[in-house]
Amino acid sequence: MKLKESLIVLLITGIISVFGNMAGYKVSVIEAIPGMLILVLIALIGIVLSEIIPLKIPSVAYIVTLSTILTVPGVPGSAIISELVSKVNFLALATPILGYAGIYTGKNLDSLKKTGWRIVILAIFVMFGTYMASAVIAHVLLKVLGQI
Repeated sequence: MKLKESLIVLLITGIISVFGNMAGYKVSVIEAIPGMLILVLIALIGIVLSEIIPLKIPSVAYIVTLSTILTVPGVPGSAIISELVSKVNFLALATPILGYAGIYTGKNLDSLKKTGWRIVILAIFVMFGTYMASAVIAHVLLKVLGQI
């Protein structure tokens, strides 16, 4: 996807998320816009980095790394970034992203059909493994913290 197309998709996602944030979480659009612009900018920088750095690393890795670095306590501006981004609820962001995923899946339904029944079994194992790993990690951390 070209950079211009990525920017358009990010902006559309941001607009939908800001209004979803207002409707679902009662955060005014004016309050949420700065945080959303920061998220869009970080995503855009991550996409650019994945294009200019000659390694085969997905843009999401750059986005996560950049956002983590920018919000580490002690990094100049991290408190401001964290405060502004906290105005945008995660589920408000998930709604348009899941919509895009549904459209993408529908668009590639023929490819999905060709994978056959094996993909269902694989999906079940992946979901089960993710659930079990999350439960084990949560249990260990709660034990270490003395909560259980």
